[in-house]
Amino acid sequence: MTHRPATPASIGRPDVIAQAHARSLEIGLRASEIPDFHPLRRPALRELVDRNQALFAHALPVMETLHAQIVDTQSMVLLTDHHGVILHSLGDSDFVEKANRVALCPGVSWAEADRGTNAIGTALVDGQPTVVHADEHFLHANRILTCSCAPIADPFGRTIGALDVSGDTRGFHKHTLALVRMSAQMIENHLFSNQFADAVRVHFHARAEFIGTLFEGLAAFAPDGTFLSANRSALFQFGRPLAELQRQPFEALFGVAFAGLLRQIARAPGESVLLTLPSGVRVVARGEYAAPRYVAPAEDLIGTPRTPASGGARHAPRAAGPAPLATLETLDTGDAQVAAILRRVAKLRGRDIPILVLGKTGTGKEWLARAIHHDSPRRAAPFVALNCASLPDTLIEAELFGYEDGAFTGAKKRGSVGKVVQADGGTLFLDEIGDMPLAQQVRLMRVLQERTVVPLGGTRPIPVDLRIVCATHRNLRAMIDAGTFREDLYYRINGLVVSLPALRERTDLATLVMRMLALQPEGERLPRRVSAAVLARFAQCRWPGNLRQLANVLRTASIMAEGAEQIEMDDLPDDFLQDCVLVTDAGSVPAAAAGSGNNDDGRIAAHASEPQAPARMEDWQTTLIAQTLARLDGNVSAAARELGLARNTVYRYLRRGGTTH
Repeated sequence: MTHRPATPASIGRPDVIAQAHARSLEIGLRASEIPDFHPLRRPALRELVDRNQALFAHALPVMETLHAQIVDTQSMVLLTDHHGVILHSLGDSDFVEKANRVALCPGVSWAEADRGTNAIGTALVDGQPTVVHADEHFLHANRILTCSCAPIADPFGRTIGALDVSGDTRGFHKHTLALVRMSAQMIENHLFSNQFADAVRVHFHARAEFIGTLFEGLAAFAPDGTFLSANRSALFQFGRPLAELQRQPFEALFGVAFAGLLRQIARAPGESVLLTLPSGVRVVARGEYAAPRYVAPAEDLIGTPRTPASGGARHAPRAAGPAPLATLETLDTGDAQVAAILRRVAKLRGRDIPILVLGKTGTGKEWLARAIHHDSPRRAAPFVALNCASLPDTLIEAELFGYEDGAFTGAKKRGSVGKVVQADGGTLFLDEIGDMPLAQQVRLMRVLQERTVVPLGGTRPIPVDLRIVCATHRNLRAMIDAGTFREDLYYRINGLVVSLPALRERTDLATLVMRMLALQPEGERLPRRVSAAVLARFAQCRWPGNLRQLANVLRTASIMAEGAEQIEMDDLPDDFLQDCVLVTDAGSVPAAAAGSGNNDDGRIAAHASEPQAPARMEDWQTTLIAQTLARLDGNVSAAARELGLARNTVYRYLRRGGTTH
């Protein structure tokens, strides 16, 4: 019997290849068959890459470094998704042709079910770094290859892809798998740091010289000390699986109080401390806690609560950590229209293509702009916003482009740099750009074209590097036809145009309400949910003020319901109940709602189901309330909930002569 030479895979785990071959046979593959492959078409491959954007973006620079280490070895570097479909490849030009003959190219699946035993498919099934050398491949056609592959996990331990080096069998080197493993771990650490950029992170290792290297342990905690996750090195040092660590408090993992670590970070950021792991091993550790640059007001939605004023709180709140910044992921709250917009915007991540956001007032245009900035390589630089409709025409130019000392009467001494220069390196958001005067449109066009700005009263151009995101509720094309908006500027700012839906057109109202209420200050005894009747009423309103109006209504109602379990109809502002325009199932405004000064009455009309309703609207309303009260034995609260009314409306009916008996 001929004995196959041992490889790293078979040395460490002698059964891995045998088990993989058994799986290949069970699937029904034949070793001698010529594999039939059909790569994904380009649009489908682009869509797959977009779905794996975070993995792709963080893996690409690591792949380039890895390829530089193995260049001229008749091999290539491959990145796959969690199914084993190749997303990207980098290879020696003299090996690419040979690789194409065995379908080692983007868009092709190398899952075991398609290719039998191979490093990519087997590593993904087995969950471990794997080498498959020469005739260890199940299919004869693939035995010209030696492949070394390591799975890649997301920050929560879920396999999301694989990194592989495949090459000619004659170039096999036992150190290749070690390079692949280190590179995969580097990608995982990048993903981890990006995921928990705003968390409290602890870097640790038993040897101080390993802090800040690929081999350091990383553990992330919420601002209240709740364990979030840990990287591979941390799990190895803890000696426990991730699921078990998630039940452990900080003190049990590191032997000190979490508050003590926060004080250490505040007192001496970057300084190392000694901590003790549950095993008794002493480690050198460094804490990190990067507060976000921006805390959004509650009415801006969708991810950040207001920090209460210190003098106005009735209850001392717990020490608050940094409020989370909005990302494209957190803005996805379940509405298909919004999700489609976020997917389109995500495709431009890292590319300085201008974006124009359309939508009615209050639909969250600025919040989307902030998410675009936060998810871009410019996130560490400033996000600068200017509402073009909020300033007089005479001040927009100075505010946007800046001015020199003495440029005009009333100018500040030493001048002002302006929003454009403030945004250098980051993102400039111009809200309501349709309200910008024509003269300033000309200057803005010049700035975008030349990437320099000359302040008012100045002569020296200042170079700027910025990304521009604009928003408006106006029809810019109609304004171009009317001569009130420059066509050349329009085509400079609309690299990608997206249109945010109005709140009444969205299907995620319940999620938005829950998200807003969950973000209220924790020190206040404010309700975190609304009653079914309130949610039903919300679903029937047109919300002319959109997300901003919803946030304001919930803020007021929460204060009115302080101490209660949930917000009831009685807690809603009276002006909201009066101004809310109701919508029937057909989408039209009921006549009662349109002509009545009280929309509780309109709500009754919308729910009346008797085919022979009384002729007078007042009689109709009275009949429905009387019937409901009679059926519920005079229970006013139950009747109000069923009808979606405030209890005061029912009491008003009773005062006008109605009776519960």
